[in-house]
Amino acid sequence: MDFMTLLQVLDSTVRLATPLLLACLAGLYSERAGIFDIGLEGKMLAAAFFSAAVAYMSGSVWLGLLAGIGASVVLSILHGLASITFRGNQLISGVAINFLAAGMTVLVAQSWFAQGGRTPSLTGAARFDPITLPLAETLQNVPILGPIYHELISGHSILVYLAFLMVPGTWWLLYRTRFGLRLRAVGENPAAVDTAGVSVVALRYAAVLICGVLCGIAGAYLATALQAGFVKDMTAGRGFIALAALIFAKWRPWYALSACLLFGLLQAVALRYQNIDLGSFVIPVQVMDALPYILTVVILAGFVGRAIPPRAGGEPYVKER
Repeated sequence: MDFMTLLQVLDSTVRLATPLLLACLAGLYSERAGIFDIGLEGKMLAAAFFSAAVAYMSGSVWLGLLAGIGASVVLSILHGLASITFRGNQLISGVAINFLAAGMTVLVAQSWFAQGGRTPSLTGAARFDPITLPLAETLQNVPILGPIYHELISGHSILVYLAFLMVPGTWWLLYRTRFGLRLRAVGENPAAVDTAGVSVVALRYAAVLICGVLCGIAGAYLATALQAGFVKDMTAGRGFIALAALIFAKWRPWYALSACLLFGLLQAVALRYQNIDLGSFVIPVQVMDALPYILTVVILAGFVGRAIPPRAGGEPYVKER
């Protein structure tokens, strides 16, 4: 593999890791507050559809982004009502959101556009354009550093840079602010937080809403930046890979970045190297497509070690009287 090919693979890694990173951080906020959310996939899918649909109809990708965030937040509120207010089973609520989004997006897409459950292709102002960073063209011919800056760092959409900025932002919010301290505490010992006079319900709803916003951005990125429109089940299990990355990262923001880049690299390699000819044997494309998911299971089973979730995770809080 030559240097330019390596840069192209790494560039694809960054693009493919972005929705995983946003969804992983979304799950981190929710689960740190004690609300397990396996509905990340459904929220991303709903956001992808509504962002693409509104962007196409309005001609504005920013309106599409807001629509995607709105759709994801609505599902987050439903999850919050089921798991926080009514103290239902959080896993079942997440599964229901996934099924709801999978069916609803195709049904509404067929009703609105009659294109087999997809939206029309997005063009022009209905998509996020790549951003060329300052001096990227000027430094392009500088050995080593020039191509890295031009090909790898520059040329991504604004949502990519936002996703990577969210990592230090999340670290600062969780570990350097009062809100973050309370959020982490409510996932470990909600009774102690309640005793201190802080609302457990309000904190958990705040975490769920932040989760919805980040999932909305992730879904909008899929439909309006990574691809040019919505297609059926376009999330393709990314929400579940994000959950795997979250466990692999042991609920820590910087580790989450590393885990998502690793899974993004696996997907980039699988997309670039298909039907590999080994002489007497050809690795079929289906094996390469399944490789990221297979390695996800292998990594979680053999290399994560003991990952201890927040102690109050998955348990509804009942205030003592």
